Amino acid sequence: MVPVSLCDTLLRLAEERLFRPVWSERILAEMSDAIRTVHPTLREGLVERRIHCMNDAFPGACIGDFDAIEAALVLPDPDDRHVLAAAVRSRADAIVTANIRDFPAAITTSLDVEVIHPDDFLLSQLDMRGRTVLESLVAQADAARNPRLSLEDVLNSLERAGVPRFVDEVRRRL
Repeated sequence: MVPVSLCDTLLRLAEERLFRPVWSERILAEMSDAIRTVHPTLREGLVERRIHCMNDAFPGACIGDFDAIEAALVLPDPDDRHVLAAAVRSRADAIVTANIRDFPAAITTSLDVEVIHPDDFLLSQLDMRGRTVLESLVAQADAARNPRLSLEDVLNSLERAGVPRFVDEVRRRL
């Protein structure tokens, strides 16, 4: 959910019902902390507003009641157990994260959860629903107001956010 441009792209695709987003209060708190670390001068209240809008746009996306699942999980980084526990609790098919190595396939596949890098996930979405993905990217650029962004600005931001193969394929299709 960080960087924000990548989060925006993913949430726009979720709005188009390409997938069902899931998060927890702890995931949102980590997102909030990360955004504040990256943008220490961000105006007060913007992160909270973003979280409020996300929860309003996707009722039911924020899940809880997974403490027992979390306690039973063993991962290389124990601080990531809550992410996998939330996925298991919500019966999610996948966790989309750049932090692949902290979610070993031997553990996640036994729980029927795929761990997929955002670049691979977005390429998959582009292959399945190319027109919808491209239209969502155009809408993302059009919605930017402060500052105004072109589609190329959005693509450059996504490239910096760690999805360069997706961006290359979008540019090829345009």
